[in-house]
Formats: sequence, structure tokens, C-alpha cells
Amino acid sequence: MPKPHPARDGAVLFDLDGTFADTAPDMVAALTKMLNARDRDGLPFEQVRPFCSYGARGILKVGFDLEPQDAAFEPLRTEYLAIYAAALVEQTVPFPGIPDLVDALEARGVPWGIVTNKATDLTLPLMEQIGFLDRAACIVCGDTAARPKPHPDPMFHACELIAVEPARCWYLGDAERDIRAGLAAGMGTLAALFGYLGPDDDASTWGAHGMVDHPLDVLSWLPESAD
Repeated sequence: MPKPHPARDGAVLFDLDGTFADTAPDMVAALTKMLNARDRDGLPFEQVRPFCSYGARGILKVGFDLEPQDAAFEPLRTEYLAIYAAALVEQTVPFPGIPDLVDALEARGVPWGIVTNKATDLTLPLMEQIGFLDRAACIVCGDTAARPKPHPDPMFHACELIAVEPARCWYLGDAERDIRAGLAAGMGTLAALFGYLGPDDDASTWGAHGMVDHPLDVLSWLPESAD
């Protein structure tokens, strides 16, 4: 059951990969190039998609069964990020409904922003190329705050940038760490079921205030006074 409806109308913040933008096609394409260069076939898209919320770490786990502590991880991470950065927005687009949601928030005077674990040097050009860089009230990246999500540091930093108390913010994300970060900051949290959830992910166990099947469902969680 969803938690009680908190009257939050100050701002809406989004995770990026798997929530605001559908980046998986380009992330998977970069992995495929790496595998092909090693005379390996690419993996099925649907097998890799759930790992895209975890960035290069997730990609290298599914593609090469590597963890950050493995000796081969960092060289392959550097290689992957270079390939990915060179074709960052070939197929990446906002999720259906995100442009309409942003329009609706702006019409209501509700600021919105991005809080992602993606690095700044990837996030900013991506947001620019999909046409939302100058519209976001804030963009907080994985290397912006002292600690990335699931720590609440990036959430607090975003609130400072937009001058809105955490208790008046909603955070929308497609991974458990997104919800944990939002809850730790005292925000309202919504799980994006349209994102990169895997077959073993059960968003109902994350503790979010609610779950949304489509970006525009976020509007139903904003009080009518925001109109």
C-alpha cells in the first residue's frame, strides 16, 4: 500500500538514466562495440537494460562479470566510458511523457531538476543534446557532492541550489538507491516503474511513497494548490 500522501509542491527532482532519459540503447551499443572488438557477440538488449541504471559498473558486471575491486575493471571502465561518450545521444531520448510532465511543471511554476550518479562530463552534454540543459533548475551529478546516492548528500545539494526545503520536494527514480536517498533526505519518493527495473526488482519493497507507471502520473501526487 502507498504511504500517506504528503503535501509536497516545492519541486520535482529526477534520476537521469532510466527515469528522465532512456539512455539504455546508447549504453548497450557501447558495450556491444567492446564485446565485438574482442570477437564476442553482443548481449540481448533486454538482458543488459536493467543494469544501465548502475552506469559503467552495471555494464561491466553484465558484460564482463567484473566488480570494481577486480584488476581489469578500471581499464575496461575507461575504455567503456570513452566509447560511450563518443556516441552519447545517438538513440537516447526522454522517456515518453517526460517532455509533457516538464511542460506541466513549468506551467505550474514548480521547479524541476536532475539528481544522478552519472558523471558531470556525461550528464551535461547529454542534457544539452536532448534539449533540457537550460530548463533544469539544478543538475547534480555523481561527482558533484561528497558521496553519491544512496547517500542523501546529492539531494541536499540540489535543494540548496533551488532554495527549496527537502520536505517540499518529490524525487522520482527507478532504482532502490534512488528511493533510499530521497527518503534519507526527507523527500517524497516515487518509484518509476517504466524505468530499468530487472525481473528481481520489487519496487513495492523500497519504501517509496508511491509508484508510477508513466511520468505524467507524477502530477496526481502534486497537491491541487500547485496549479
